[in-house]
Amino acid sequence: MKGVLVLSLALLWGKDFPVFNTVPDFRLTAENGREFNGRDLAGKVWVANFIFTNCMGPCPRMTNEMRKVQDSLDKRLAVRFVSFTIDPERDTPEVLAAYGRRFRAAPERWRFLTGEMKELHRLKHDAFMLGDVNGQLEHSTKFVLIGRDMRVRGYYDTAEDIVLAELIADTRGLAAGPAAVLPAVNAC
Repeated sequence: MKGVLVLSLALLWGKDFPVFNTVPDFRLTAENGREFNGRDLAGKVWVANFIFTNCMGPCPRMTNEMRKVQDSLDKRLAVRFVSFTIDPERDTPEVLAAYGRRFRAAPERWRFLTGEMKELHRLKHDAFMLGDVNGQLEHSTKFVLIGRDMRVRGYYDTAEDIVLAELIADTRGLAAGPAAVLPAVNAC
């Protein structure tokens, strides 16, 4: 009976999200100057990217696209947005706060994080598997979808227009879908 219920929920949900990796706990500093821990995101679906505020390339476009995703999702869904800097030397909390305001980031839902380069590298390279943070200011243009269980569930290349619609649908599905129900069902 349990297998039928799980199968029925999976069919109702309509998408089986892969697991690429798990995001470990981390400690960084948010744009408001407060410490931010990765565990603050546990139990929430979130979308992450890597940017730097003085970027003349894809970062402004990526941040604007992240705002579109933010604006497309119901505020009642437990969805958060996290932009990690790859330029912690220049991207202070104050600079990140101004950048967030410039792009109309909702401060209750979207964090801009900075910290030690070593910690940012560990996250970008080891957890998100998107390359290095090493002062070169090179980064991926992908958004990363993370589930309530802190597992990486999808990568979305922001250079492709159709991908934003897919990210919005997947985020909505992961946030509103039976993922919150499945652990309790499987615990029987």
